[in-house]
Order: sequence, then structure tokens, then C-alpha cells
Amino acid sequence: MRKISDTIAKLAALRARHATLTADLRASDDLQTLTDFGDDPGALGAKFYIPNDVSTVASLVVVLHGCTQNAAGYNHHSGWSQLADEAGFALLFPEQQRGNNPNLCFNWFQPGDAKRGSGEALSIRQMIETMVVTHGLDRRRIFITGLSAGGAMAAAMLATYPEVFASGAIIAGLPYGSATTIPEAFDRMRGHGGPSEQDLQRTLRGASNHQGPWPRISIWHGAADHTVSPSNAEAIAGQWRGVHRLEKAPTHREVAGSHGKQVWRNGAGEALIEINMIAGMGHGTPLGIGLGAPGPYMIDVGISSTREIAQFWGIAATEESASRKSRPQVPTSHRPLPQSPAPGIENAKAKPPQPTAIHQFPRHTELGQPGVKKIIEDALRSAGLMR
Repeated sequence: MRKISDTIAKLAALRARHATLTADLRASDDLQTLTDFGDDPGALGAKFYIPNDVSTVASLVVVLHGCTQNAAGYNHHSGWSQLADEAGFALLFPEQQRGNNPNLCFNWFQPGDAKRGSGEALSIRQMIETMVVTHGLDRRRIFITGLSAGGAMAAAMLATYPEVFASGAIIAGLPYGSATTIPEAFDRMRGHGGPSEQDLQRTLRGASNHQGPWPRISIWHGAADHTVSPSNAEAIAGQWRGVHRLEKAPTHREVAGSHGKQVWRNGAGEALIEINMIAGMGHGTPLGIGLGAPGPYMIDVGISSTREIAQFWGIAATEESASRKSRPQVPTSHRPLPQSPAPGIENAKAKPPQPTAIHQFPRHTELGQPGVKKIIEDALRSAGLMR
């Protein structure tokens, strides 16, 4: 009887895996492949998504999947493209390759991949620049999020390229610079050892020559996460409190069901850092009604971190407002192709994007078209992102 029950259990598990794979394959139809985004020193892949009715100068959200995941699967389960259709922002999905990491983890713990100007970090920066130039996106509204290893890599991107991002969100991730070897990475994931808060703050300040303003940070973690210790959420907040000049104690606390939140606000009342801790939740991305679908490491707890992160960033309406809003959908093949000048390479947080005549071409131009690749490479070289 045990053999029969074991066989039934294995068949059920295989059916579940097949259903997840089928859903992921369907989801891949929503994403397009980004090519010709520079010399790609980290040897990463990339997908992207542009909503049907995106505005002329839209926000860009960079989404980093976790280990064993891919871009299409994470998009499907998290609901990011659903929300992008609703709110009108563009999406970029960097994608790890097995040649870099057999478990498809971003190499957040390898100094050569998590440092400004090299490896996977530079590849992601090149992708962002290509998206901005090609699609005329708003440099002042670029955001990044990720789960687990993707969350730790998002932390690395926020630390090494803080001038690029308005805000970020780290889900079940770790602080930047907390590990520089594989054994250290496993120790930090378990919550063992690690740099002091002061050392983490020094590491963040030393990751670039940026003097501010600094990205706002939303942190999400399951209180029952046994893969990446919840202590890492507090460590991330501690790392970023220094550059934001915030006190250790949060300015606001609240609890709603299983969702506990700590918020650090500046003198003007703006939320600069928040920790969202989900009681009873293990390792994964919190999901709620209406966005995404449960799957491995994608956990339905009745709270959509995707929507709440976008609300924290200021690029999406509340669920109640969204339910009153219905947009007609236009097939991808029928999308308009407005002319949109790509902005220059300056940091647009301090300076609005300026049109540059040489980069003027339609938003949805195919990157493989003659001349477009050269335009992208010229823009990357001008920005110091490619030799």
C-alpha cells in the first residue's frame, strides 16, 4: 500500500510541476527577448514587456527572479505584467543562465558580479540603458525588485548604481556586501555572522561615489523563512538607515492580520524605508487576490507584494481604485509606434531627460534592425557602460 500511495504522490507532484511549466510557457508569450544590449560581461539573458497603452515617457520596473526560476515564470506568478497593463509602466526581466549558475541564482555573493562596472551588475545596467534609450522611458522613474538571490542582486544594484533608481524592493533577500564567498553566502542566509551595521553602512557608501538623493527601500520577508533568515530584513534596513540619516527606531508600526509593517520616515513625513514581515510565511514572494498565481516560492497569503511595492513606489493605484478602472486591451501587433526621443545619459533624478536627436526612433523598433544596434552601443559607450 505504501508503494501505491508513494506512486500516487509522485504522479501528483509531476502533474503539479507540469501545470506550473505549462503556465510558465504560456506566460513567456507575454515577454519579448531583449537583444543587443551591450557586451554583456555577466553573460545574462533578458526579457521585457511593454503595455499596450503605455505613455510616451513611462516608468521602468526591473524584476529579478529567484533561484530555479526564470523570467517568464516569475512574471506569471508575481503578476507584474498584469499590473503593468493596469498602471502603464514597462518591465525588464534580467535572466540568469545555467552557464553562470547551475541553480539559476544571480551571483550576488561574487564580488566580480556584484560590483559597479563589472559582471552581472554591469550587464543589468546595460539592459536598463538599452530599455531607456530604445523605448523613451523616464530616467527619473526606474525601480528594481527581486526575490531571494534576485533580491540580494537587487540590493547590489541599488548599492552600486544608486543614481539610477528612484526606489527598490527586496523580497527575502540579503544586504549588499554581506557575503563575498559561497560559504559566507550560506552563513548569511542562515543568519549566522556577517558584518556589523556600521560595516554594512560603510560598504554601501563605498559602492559608488554617489552623494544622494538615495533610493527608497521596501523590504519584504516571511517570518517563518528557513531559507533566508528574517534577520536579514533588519540588516538591510540598518544598512540603508545610514545614508538616509534615520534613527534606529521606526517612526511608525502597524499590524493588519499577518502583515506587520515598520516604517522610517524623514522630517517631511516621506516613507524612506519599510519592512513588511508576514507572520507564518516561509521563503517566497507574498501573493494576494487578483494578481499572479501561486507556485514554487510564490505564496498566496492574501497580500499582493507586487501591488503594495508599486504603491510604495507611487506607480500604481490601490486595489480598490484599480477595480473601478477598466482599460480595453489592444493586441501587441496593433500597438502604436509613436516617435519618442531617448533621453541623454545624465542622472535624471537631478535633471530631467533631454532629447538627443541622434537617438530618435520609434519606441518599438526591432533591435536587430540595421543601425539600431549601433545607436544602442553608442549610447552605452557615451554612458561609460561599454568599451
